[in-house]
Amino acid sequence: MASETPIPYAADWPVIQLGEITHKIGSGATPTGGSEAYIERRDKFALIRSQNVFDRRFDGSGLAFITDAQAQKLQNACVMPGDLLLNITGDGATFSRACAAPLDILPACVNQHVAIIRVDPRKADFKYVLSFLTHPLVKRYIESFNAGGSRRAITKAHIESFRLPLPPIEEQAHIGDILASLDDKIELNRRMAETLEEMARAIFKSWFVNFDPVRAKAEGRPTGLPDNLAALFPDSRGEDGLPEGWDEKPLTEFLLIIGGGTPKTSVPEYWNGTIQWFSVTDTPPAGNVFVVETAKTITEQGMHESSARLVPKGTTIISARGTVGNLAVAGQDMTFNQSCYALRGNGAVGDYFTYLSAQHMVGQLQSMAHGSVFSTITRQTFEATNLPKPDDRVLRKFELAMTPLFDRILASVKESHTLAVLRDTLLPKLISGKLRIADAERRIAVA
Repeated sequence: MASETPIPYAADWPVIQLGEITHKIGSGATPTGGSEAYIERRDKFALIRSQNVFDRRFDGSGLAFITDAQAQKLQNACVMPGDLLLNITGDGATFSRACAAPLDILPACVNQHVAIIRVDPRKADFKYVLSFLTHPLVKRYIESFNAGGSRRAITKAHIESFRLPLPPIEEQAHIGDILASLDDKIELNRRMAETLEEMARAIFKSWFVNFDPVRAKAEGRPTGLPDNLAALFPDSRGEDGLPEGWDEKPLTEFLLIIGGGTPKTSVPEYWNGTIQWFSVTDTPPAGNVFVVETAKTITEQGMHESSARLVPKGTTIISARGTVGNLAVAGQDMTFNQSCYALRGNGAVGDYFTYLSAQHMVGQLQSMAHGSVFSTITRQTFEATNLPKPDDRVLRKFELAMTPLFDRILASVKESHTLAVLRDTLLPKLISGKLRIADAERRIAVA
């Protein structure tokens, strides 16, 4: 187990244990009855779970709610402004993620998978501590304390023993503010990408689920589309409810389904190559459609030995085993493991119709998953899932409409990746004294 701080630091700064600068470190519990005991709508208290905690970002989707009586039993796990949240159990995707608790979700409690770290503001700046805890080098350090076997876990005693350098509190605040400003830019990009994806989903639903242009033409109303595009939609629906001339077809008529593979882990030279390799844990978080860079790279020889396929930018990747139905769009050429399928359009079907149709059908695909040990979807699952098949000209027009939206999403994801790399580069330099705060501020100003 590592005993020293994982990031080099200025010689005149003390190194302390996290327990020395905190008022509280502790986790909560799940109310009796588990998820069945949650209430449908928020009354007063929320319950924060590990799925809400991302590195340097809180995700409120799927936030659970509990009664005042349940919260009373969890009063020692109530969150306060300025608290840091750390996932203390989980798999490779969720374990050790940390963020600050946002004010707008309070009052709230945490369950047993999330620890509250309450920094003493007289001794440390919570944004500085968060920047330290979420740095990639420190995350590996945290994982070295794992006490949970196959399912990772750390204890309160482990967290209290984490070692970090402690500059003067004014300097901590400056470092925390500098890195938080990069987080703000990343969050703006995420929200813009999320909004653009919502627009894309709305158009897909309007054209291919609700058949709004067809309804409008049938009722003699304007479609809101350019005349040349509106003319491609039928003006009536058949007895089956589908637009005239459209038929329900299995997804396999829309999509090419490509299997993945993993090179032998016992052959080191297969890894650390130049080809990006995607696994389920690399699925981007909500608001990031594209995956631009994955956690591992493999060599060309490793790819061929695994029977994996190199798929081009724009390909949809869906997890098919274990955690079923996670979706991503490849932001660059990459390959992927055997727990995923790559989906490519067939004929006139383009990349973004492929992604949006898979996203629309993912609930049905998940409901059809099977397996005694792991949930699994197969090619037969896609074969048994149907979607209305429009005229090829409509599909081509749809792709033309979607491309600018997804180009902007990809640009924002790439920029956010660059900003995150800059953030993770700045912290060690600031802590070691190799970079002055004023110089860091100038770098951020031009980022």
